[in-house]
Amino acid sequence: MPELPEVETVRRGLQPVLEGARITSVTLRRPDLRFPLPSDFAARLSGRTVVSLSRRAKFLVAQLDDGLALICHLGMSGSFRIEDGDSSGTPGAFHHERSKDEAHDHVVLHVLPAEGREAKIIFNDPRRFGFMLFAEKGALGAHPMLAGLGVEPTGNALDGRLLSQLFNGKKAPLKAALMDQRLIAGLGNIYACEALWRARLSPRRAAGTLSSREGKPSQRAERLAEAIRAVIAEAIGAGGSSLRDYVHADGSLGYFQHSFDVYDREGQPCHRAGCGSTVKRLVQSGRSTFYCPHCQR
Repeated sequence: MPELPEVETVRRGLQPVLEGARITSVTLRRPDLRFPLPSDFAARLSGRTVVSLSRRAKFLVAQLDDGLALICHLGMSGSFRIEDGDSSGTPGAFHHERSKDEAHDHVVLHVLPAEGREAKIIFNDPRRFGFMLFAEKGALGAHPMLAGLGVEPTGNALDGRLLSQLFNGKKAPLKAALMDQRLIAGLGNIYACEALWRARLSPRRAAGTLSSREGKPSQRAERLAEAIRAVIAEAIGAGGSSLRDYVHADGSLGYFQHSFDVYDREGQPCHRAGCGSTVKRLVQSGRSTFYCPHCQR
């Protein structure tokens, strides 16, 4: 499933075409994705102008000129592509082939950008785990998909002090606490593994140990906060992780996966200089966790 850096990459790919554009019409190829599309989906979007395109955790949010917001989630295999005029298909070098079957082109937005010619933004999703829902005017923060989400793992808001406050007294494994969306919004399995490796912290460690007995942040908390911010920023800069079934809005793929230090590297040498150990895998909450038992304590 695309993680936060992939979703942010998609947002940046769509933004030049979608932000400020007028949606002239909408073509629906089926009545549902993961959830049924609203019965008035096409009618409410047609004629509207996209004021802004933002991201909250792993959700894309298109704010419209009438106050309505369109919330999109890519699910397991969803992707957007842009087609305009003489340019069709999805240009870019592919590491993993994406679906080109038009049967999976479920939603088509016909848009007229503020500058440029009319284009189509096509949502393709072979597995149909993605979805598109509306949030009514003034109710975005209260929408069931967004309400209760924690802090974003980007920017300086996530620091050692905040991590220690979030995890204080928690006996859950550190990896599980990192992926609790009520605490940190959008941090997924890949980058949780990578951040823990960088911070030299075991995924099995109790989350509460990041605080001192007085509740103050420890050096572990500071290291982990810095590692989370860094790995997310680097992944966004590199264009995402290029996992199977994931593509950018223009069809190209990032290659951050080539610099993974532990994720999906079971049995391979640890990348840390002088370590000499090998990467192990364990299952936590039904997800694979990759870590170095020698470096991470």
